[in-house]
Amino acid sequence: MRVSELSTDLYTRTKRSFTTRRVPATDMKTLITGDVAPNAGDLVLACVDKIGSHAKLELPTGRRAQLSVGDLIIVTYGNRYAPDQFEAVIGGELSPCELVAAGGIASQKICKHARMGEPTRITPMGLVGTANGTPINLRDYAITPPDTQRDMPVVLVAGTSMNAGKTYTSASLIKGLSAAGIKTAGIKATGTGSGGDLWLMSDMGADRVLDFTDAGLASTYLAEPLRIEEAIVSLIREASASGCEVAVVEIADGLHHQETAEVLKSKRIRDLARGLIFAANDALGAQAGLAQLQDWGHDVMVLSGQLTRSPLAMREARRFATVPVMTADEIRGGALNDTILGHRSAAVVAFTRHVHVPNETIKVGAATGDLRPGLASMDGQLSHGAAAR
Repeated sequence: MRVSELSTDLYTRTKRSFTTRRVPATDMKTLITGDVAPNAGDLVLACVDKIGSHAKLELPTGRRAQLSVGDLIIVTYGNRYAPDQFEAVIGGELSPCELVAAGGIASQKICKHARMGEPTRITPMGLVGTANGTPINLRDYAITPPDTQRDMPVVLVAGTSMNAGKTYTSASLIKGLSAAGIKTAGIKATGTGSGGDLWLMSDMGADRVLDFTDAGLASTYLAEPLRIEEAIVSLIREASASGCEVAVVEIADGLHHQETAEVLKSKRIRDLARGLIFAANDALGAQAGLAQLQDWGHDVMVLSGQLTRSPLAMREARRFATVPVMTADEIRGGALNDTILGHRSAAVVAFTRHVHVPNETIKVGAATGDLRPGLASMDGQLSHGAAAR
């Protein structure tokens, strides 16, 4: 292992990624090269070799900077699990690898979705270290909230899969609460480091936005379940210490994803929550997910997500659902506020009315419109779309 100075001139030529935002530039003093194995959360200086599916890098400010061959970037090593994009894991040495997320994740691609192009290729120049030559890792810059928290309602948001509508549902709930004057935190508890979901939550009125990178994790794929659990508790405590009155906590990916399942089966996490909103792509997924979550002991308050963009899909879901099916418009309008603040029965009664249709009776909500007209995929995606993440 060799340690050399990271010169000011070299640093100023780099583009820093979103995942590195908690690390002060003044701490980045050395470059560590040679026989060294990277760990999840380590910062790495790399050179862009070939532009692929991620042609832009999200900066700490949220701006997406165009990448060119030869650019120097500071990103973070991490594993990625994204069924619609890539699976990638950290290699055992500082060898050429890929930029597998626009938020700044360096890893070795294992497989990809058929519609995705190849990821952007990068060559590590060395791990970024402190003045004494210690590799800089995100865990050393994690938040340190108090060990206790005020009594604050926590709402979990989970879904059938990536792009089920979890983030837009979370943001809609934040909008409904914040519009009523309730100080609300938006928390992305698991996933891959990227700012898009946080920016959307902030735009919808969240007083505080946090994600797992604030708890020292570049991503949560292949992280120890206890480490993820501790990170989530830490984020909730930080939101409470900030004076928030409600925390909306999004759990990434779907129920069959290993880390998601472990989080949702955790009694500690379940006991922290007032209830859970489940986002699904279709009625069958909603039915299976509702049954699974109830089997794990969760109080599922409503079904929502992509399926609510289709009145017919909502009708299918209501044939079996034992909980209300709500559009984002209804959630954004405050339909769940009383439920979350402790008046469950009133909220459910106010939500539904029965309409007779020949040969069947269906429940319909106050609105059956799209979650967001023209939005092809809602889960944490703004105008740049899924491929930008």
